[in-house]
Amino acid sequence: MRRGLTVLAVAAVLIAVLVVWRAQPRAVSVEMGDAGAATTIGQSAPGAESVGAEPLGSPPLTTAAPGVVVVDIEGRVRRPGVYTLPAGSRVRDAVTAAGGLLRRTDPGSVNLARALVDGEQILISGAVDAVQSAGETGGRSALVNLNTATVSELDALPGVGPVLAQRIVDRRTALGRFASVDELRQVSGIGARKFADLAPLVRV
Repeated sequence: MRRGLTVLAVAAVLIAVLVVWRAQPRAVSVEMGDAGAATTIGQSAPGAESVGAEPLGSPPLTTAAPGVVVVDIEGRVRRPGVYTLPAGSRVRDAVTAAGGLLRRTDPGSVNLARALVDGEQILISGAVDAVQSAGETGGRSALVNLNTATVSELDALPGVGPVLAQRIVDRRTALGRFASVDELRQVSGIGARKFADLAPLVRV
C-alpha cells in the first residue's frame, strides 16, 4: 500500500514539473534571408534605432556667411576681377581691393564714396591724358564720332590701330549706327580695359 502511494506521489511531482516547464516562454529564432542572421522574437535586433530618433554624428546645418557683398570691378585698376567685401563697403574699398587705380587715371571718373550693391559691376574709365586732351581741344566737338569716323580717324585713337579701326567700321556697316558708346564693347578686340581708355575719347 505504501509503495503504491509512493509511486503516485513521484508521478504527481513529475507531472507538475512537466506542466511548469511547458508553461515557461521560449525564444523562437527566425532566419533572415541570405545573410543567415537570426533574430529572436521579443528582443531588439542589434543596431535597431527608435523611430524618429536622429542618428548620432549628424553634421550641423551650415548657412552662408551674412554681411558681405560680391562685386566685379573692371577697367583702369591694377587687378580687375570679382571681390567679396564686407556689407557697407564703398567703391573706394573695391578699388583698394583691386590694387588701386592705374597711373594717370582720373579719380573723378567714378564716385569713390558710393555704397556698393551686391552683384554690381564697377567700370573705372577715364585716363587723365584723355580728359585733358578733350578739354584743351574744345570738349565734345573734339571727340571722335563712332557713326561718322573714317578708318584713319579711328586709327588715330590711342591703342586702336588699323585692324581694330576697320572692325569698328565693319560693325557699323553690318549692324547700323552705334546707339551708345557702350556698344563699342561689341567689337572684337575691345575688352573692359581698352573700352575704359576709349570711352572718354569717342561719342555717338
